[in-house]
Amino acid sequence: MNITVQLDPVTQKNVNEWLEGSYDEKTKGAIREMLQKDPKSVVDAFFTKLTFGTAGLRGTMGIGSNRMNTYTVGAATQGLANYILKQHKPVNGYSVLIGYDSRHHSREFAEETAKVLAGNGIKVYLYKDIRPTPLVSYGCRYKKCLSAVMITASHNPPQYNGYKVYWFDGAQVVHPHDTGIISEAGKITDPDMVRQLSSLNSPLIEEIGTEIDDAYVKDIHTLQNYPDDNKKRGEELNVVYTSLHGTGITLVPRVLNDWGFDSISYVEKQIIPDGDFPTANYPNPEEKAAMQLGVDLLLKTKGDILVATDPDADRMGVGVRKGDSVTLLTGNQILSICMAHICEALTKQKKLPEKGAFIKSIGTTELFQAICDDYKRTCFNVLTGFKYIGEKIHEWETLANGYQFIFGGEESYGYLTGTFSRDKDAVVCSALICEVALQAKLQGKTLLDDLDKLYFKYGIFEEKTVSINFSETKEGKEQMSANMDRLRKTNLKEIAGNKVVSIEDYLTSTKHYLDSGKTDHLILPISDVLLYWLEDGSKAMVRPSGTEPKIKLSCGLRERKFKTIEEGIAVAKKRCDILLDFLKKELLQ
Repeated sequence: MNITVQLDPVTQKNVNEWLEGSYDEKTKGAIREMLQKDPKSVVDAFFTKLTFGTAGLRGTMGIGSNRMNTYTVGAATQGLANYILKQHKPVNGYSVLIGYDSRHHSREFAEETAKVLAGNGIKVYLYKDIRPTPLVSYGCRYKKCLSAVMITASHNPPQYNGYKVYWFDGAQVVHPHDTGIISEAGKITDPDMVRQLSSLNSPLIEEIGTEIDDAYVKDIHTLQNYPDDNKKRGEELNVVYTSLHGTGITLVPRVLNDWGFDSISYVEKQIIPDGDFPTANYPNPEEKAAMQLGVDLLLKTKGDILVATDPDADRMGVGVRKGDSVTLLTGNQILSICMAHICEALTKQKKLPEKGAFIKSIGTTELFQAICDDYKRTCFNVLTGFKYIGEKIHEWETLANGYQFIFGGEESYGYLTGTFSRDKDAVVCSALICEVALQAKLQGKTLLDDLDKLYFKYGIFEEKTVSINFSETKEGKEQMSANMDRLRKTNLKEIAGNKVVSIEDYLTSTKHYLDSGKTDHLILPISDVLLYWLEDGSKAMVRPSGTEPKIKLSCGLRERKFKTIEEGIAVAKKRCDILLDFLKKELLQ
């Protein structure tokens, strides 16, 4: 078919595949109308095909090869099915667990996934209702599945949805499985190549109720560090909870009650699952606006802490009330407080394993490393993306004398304690942070006092991240790539007057020492990340987001000399701002 609008070759090829392929006539008509009335939207929708990033397949919903719709979901699932069927058949046969969140079309995409898998002879366990991401990770292993799929766009705005794939170990797919699935999915160029059932009415599709919930709650019950205190005095902690219109409401209250925390006030408007996210257009616990209703209720009820989970309940934010004010903790602060709590408790109880180990992403606070050093335990650094933490857990389990994972996380509000889930888990960590807060309250303190204690002991660690947003278009993505390429070639020797000691480039897997000219090989996977280490021990990182059209600039530093915590934090914040302002100018020049 001839197209009257001039498109680049790749876009034209993708458009032709849809107009000439076995797509429904309504979709083809919509594409023709787009070509006539808004050709730019055609380029944005077809200039590429959705590919897996740090968190799988994710994009805006709509018509096109670069959009989340039943066709792209169907093609991805056929690719997944083809890859699964190439694997050695498990004793219990091929099976996949499917979960989904409260976003628009999530149930529809989950059903499409189920029908395609079953159409390929693969057993499917499909949740009857929305469930948190960690329950999919856990359920994959519980049901002994070879793979699992979670339909979610996590904390992205309402127009997004996504498709996360897990492997039999309960972690998100990594090499070689991720590239294998992508390769198979790329071969699916027409809906006729997708084998699927016409309905869910099949012996190969089994809908799951609360069976996995019950097992999960029972298992994570064992992760309590102070079970007696939680049971006897947990009701003394006054908690405000919000699920930000997502899946957390299906499980977090139950887990809190199970651990002994039953004095809960709910942000009523936000515990209603709703894909429009009417009270939080950006339903991310990192965002102050999303947390505001919870903060208001915390002040009104004179509660102790605010706990917020994002739409798929894998990220958690925390607010702490002290008097008439509420402080929202950062992901780095939450991570450090929880880690110190676990290390202290296990040490007191003589339960901290000699081979106990902790994992953080390279962009996460170095306070995490300092705590590890203090307790003489190993800290492992991985690339951003929780799949790399899951990969480490599985690797250690395959070794006769491997490390034992205790706790880990990322600066972006994702944490994991224990190994029942293999992805960030805001459900169990909501209970964990309540346990930490209760221990503080029993001593007449708050989580803020816990944080101050860490700062006095290790120094003030301050981190900050800023995002430079780009349009979700071909031009936007090309601009992101060009900016990263230019910065990489600049080879900065100083940042805001602070000498650069070394540059870690994860795209070339090299660490370059500027003074000596020596170069080391980095063993982590290839990724578009630049990490600068400065003479004063600070670090600065630049990386494109794996799930959103933005480049993230972050820095971390330690303030060792200060008279008061407030004074030290103010100085550290100013230093962070100076570093990030310099990096932003260099990136966008």
